Amino acid sequence: MADSNTRFGFVAFAETWNGRLAMMGFVIGLATELLTGQGILGQIGLG
Repeated sequence: MADSNTRFGFVAFAETWNGRLAMMGFVIGLATELLTGQGILGQIGLG
């Protein structure tokens, strides 16, 4: 049985932070597209 204080794996703590970081990445990606006028793939040279 897993320890209830663990912070790794599929536990609520890890999933909460994963969701927060994913939301931040999405917003930062959109902001970067708006500021540069290029899509994310275009910025890294793939599009």
